[in-house]
Amino acid sequence: MIIDTHLHVIDRTALSYPWLDGETALNHDFLYERYEAEARRVGVSGSLHMEVDVAADLIEAETDFVAGLAARPSSLIRGAISACRPENADFPEFLQRQIANPLIRGFRRVLHVMPDALSEQPLFRENLRRLGGTRMAFDLCVLPHQLDKAIALVDLAPDVQFVLDHCGVPDISGKAEQPWRGLISEIARRPNVTGKISGVIAYADAESWTLETIRPWVEHTIAAFGWDRVVWGSDWPVCTMGGTLSTWVAATRALLEGTSSGEQEKLLSANARRIWRL
Repeated sequence: MIIDTHLHVIDRTALSYPWLDGETALNHDFLYERYEAEARRVGVSGSLHMEVDVAADLIEAETDFVAGLAARPSSLIRGAISACRPENADFPEFLQRQIANPLIRGFRRVLHVMPDALSEQPLFRENLRRLGGTRMAFDLCVLPHQLDKAIALVDLAPDVQFVLDHCGVPDISGKAEQPWRGLISEIARRPNVTGKISGVIAYADAESWTLETIRPWVEHTIAAFGWDRVVWGSDWPVCTMGGTLSTWVAATRALLEGTSSGEQEKLLSANARRIWRL
């Protein structure tokens, strides 16, 4: 069975997503019911909801919204990764409220669409270090040229558990292996970082990618981090830009052919259960 560590639910009747104004493929409602129906068919037994970069004043409202989904009978949702603003002075109070909420298993501050200077601010870094000693992990969503910024954050907070989203968002369609390949190897040297194999079909050419198109990127990430430090995620609905949830699960299964059952279990569920205490 699969633990999906990267589900986004988009409901524009419930929350505001300012970034969707510039999107075409994703500027729609992607509701939990649609995800659940397909996820159960492909063997997903539990999911973590990943924040969807809602308007900043709605971050805790998004948590309440996800709590409602998680409370449904037989819901797949086991926990939530909350948005956060470590650059703000009120982050310590926010953090304490989230620690008191058993639904919250970690945080993410989207960085790949923000100026690099954001993560270099002293207050941002001071607040990120506050996660040390808590049960909260921090997801890093950066582009390949920003991986050095992610490495700097990891080095400043060695007792914080970091998770690198989407294999470091490689430019698969552009075949841009560098600096991605070298920086993935470098960040993977840090034992407090886990690599997330999530939704990379969205970064390949939607019309022409094959299993062999994505294989080098996935296999390099797994080889760099090792089987004890990789997790799987759908990145639904972003993955639908390169296929469907079922397509991505099938591709993952095919890529895992020849690996041991123990290795597959670590990637698909066991590591996620350990990291997020599921």
